[in-house]
Order: sequence, then structure tokens, then C-alpha cells
Amino acid sequence: MRRDQYEISGGTVIAYGHYGRPFLVFPAEQGRAWDFEANGMVDAVAPLIDAGRAKLYCVDSHDAASWSNRSLPLEERAHQHGVYESWIIDRVLPSIHADCGGVTEVPTVGCSLGAFHAVLFALRRADLFPLAMGLSGNYDPSTWHGWGERGDAAYFTNPVDFVPHLDGDHLDWLRSRLSVLLVVGQGQWEDTTGSLDSTRGLAAVLRAKTLRCELDLWGHDVPHDWPSWRAQLAHHLPRFC
Repeated sequence: MRRDQYEISGGTVIAYGHYGRPFLVFPAEQGRAWDFEANGMVDAVAPLIDAGRAKLYCVDSHDAASWSNRSLPLEERAHQHGVYESWIIDRVLPSIHADCGGVTEVPTVGCSLGAFHAVLFALRRADLFPLAMGLSGNYDPSTWHGWGERGDAAYFTNPVDFVPHLDGDHLDWLRSRLSVLLVVGQGQWEDTTGSLDSTRGLAAVLRAKTLRCELDLWGHDVPHDWPSWRAQLAHHLPRFC
């Protein structure tokens, strides 16, 4: 399998594969670009990569400076997320397009906090990321030990806040453009991390706005861990490439 690692000012990107539909992959909380490989996620979909159906672009997180930094009020964490968003859109995405030979749609994938990133980027920039796959995500940053007054930055980075108020032409456009797949188990740690309730809640919010959203609940024997995410990714990714 072809593996290319390169540094883009602000972080690391690792590309797996030689050809295929590009997927932007976000790591779990405070993760690095190589985490998917280290935890068997790349091997789980190796047949798709080797067949030239999919190419994974795995990126570093910025969580330590943003959502995971409990010393900052929630509004400042959201501003720090904006730094990450700029890095992804202004630096990482052009490099993906160049590697693919031109501008193309790039679906997003992530697990745990990476699922939040995958879904948020698609909701905010469906023109660039029209498909999001979130595995075991918690999609409400206000529940992440948030404190302090919340302003526009916190509002527009919280799907539970801003999606219910989408309307008009933009909502119609999102309905025609965006697809979201939310996957979560019902086993150990899916409740204590808030992932199970949050995934169900976001699915209800998206469906209330008649946005395309598929909710896939796995069993009570499926915990919040890498073996579960390997199985879920291997099950779903073939549908999209």
C-alpha cells in the first residue's frame, strides 16, 4: 500500500493509497495523523485502498489547543477551532486536490471527537465536504466541561445549537447537497462518553430539518473503542467508494 507522509505548516498529513475517492480522516481526541494506521483502521479497509477505490488523507488534531483545553472558556475554544478549520480548508484541502489532479468533493470520516469534526465540517462547508461519516461522536461541545459566556463562535460550531435554526435557501441547498451517516454502539463507554445519547439527538435534529441522515445503531456488545470502529468503517466505507 502506498503511504505518503508530509508536513503542512500547522500539522502532519498522511495519505494512504494510490488512487480512489479521497476521504479526509480526523483522529480521535488529541490524536495524530498516524493514529488510524496505528489502531488498525487503515488495514480494516486495505482492500478498498489497494483496489484504487478509496484514498485516505489522515490529519493531525488541534484539540489540545481547542476543545480539550478546559482552561479556556467555551467561546475561546471555538475560536481556536477556527484556526484548525482554516488549516484544513486553506492548506490541507488544496494539497488533497493537487494530489487528486484537480478540485473534487472530499467526504469526511472520524471517530469519537473526530466524528464531531467530520460532521461539523460537512455541515458548515457542504460545498467542500458533502458527505460525513461519524463513528461514536458527541456533537454538543457545551457538554464538554464548557464554561464561560457563549457567543457566535460557540454557537456556529455546535450543531445542536445552529442546525435547528437553519432555514430558507441555505437549508434547501443543504437538503440537496449533504448526506450524514451517524454510527454508534450501545455497549461500554458509549453512554459515559455521551456518544449514544448525542448521536441519537443529532440524528433527530437533522431529521427534523429533513436533512439526509442515516442513524446506524450497533448492539449492546459494541463499545466505544477501536475494534468497534474498525468493524464499522469496514462495513460502511464500501458503500461510498
